Amino acid sequence: MPVLPWKSSADSRNEIGELALRHLDAAYNLGRWLLGNDADAADAVHDAFVRATGSSGARADGNARAWWLAIVRNCCLARLDAQGRDRRNVALDQVAGEHGREAADAIVPAVDDTADERIEAEQRRALLVRELRRLPAEYREVLVLRDVEDLSYREIADVLQMPIGTVMSRLSRGRAHLVRAMNPAKETTDGL
Repeated sequence: MPVLPWKSSADSRNEIGELALRHLDAAYNLGRWLLGNDADAADAVHDAFVRATGSSGARADGNARAWWLAIVRNCCLARLDAQGRDRRNVALDQVAGEHGREAADAIVPAVDDTADERIEAEQRRALLVRELRRLPAEYREVLVLRDVEDLSYREIADVLQMPIGTVMSRLSRGRAHLVRAMNPAKETTDGL
């Protein structure tokens, strides 16, 4: 749905409701990664819906999904500011414990061959979640939107309201950090 023209407040709420339902999983997942727990994520998605339906004159020019996720992101950032937490160091222990496997599976596929391979895959998933948690929010949100939610660079730029070059740069830096963190032995041999 490229453009959502708002005709009346009832039409607006219906269309926003349909849009929110179509992309509810992505919105909730983004909220969990940014806020660190299910309850805050659910509250932020609800706040985003209220904001979206309250802006009767607003338009989603271009990508409606990006417009919706931008509202969710802004609500998450507002919650972080209100709670006085540092955006760069959001603890995601609850997400890792409850949803880390699902999120990690989107990036590191599961291995079902031998017990040793399963153990190694679990250790890599735990390391990935821990290192993703340690990333500054500006890298983590780009990685989640691209590699977990599969948004295009243009969609991410729309969500984050930044140039596409900045998206690509942050994605590259975030991935480079994760690669270094996931392969510490390679870093020591490369330095020799």
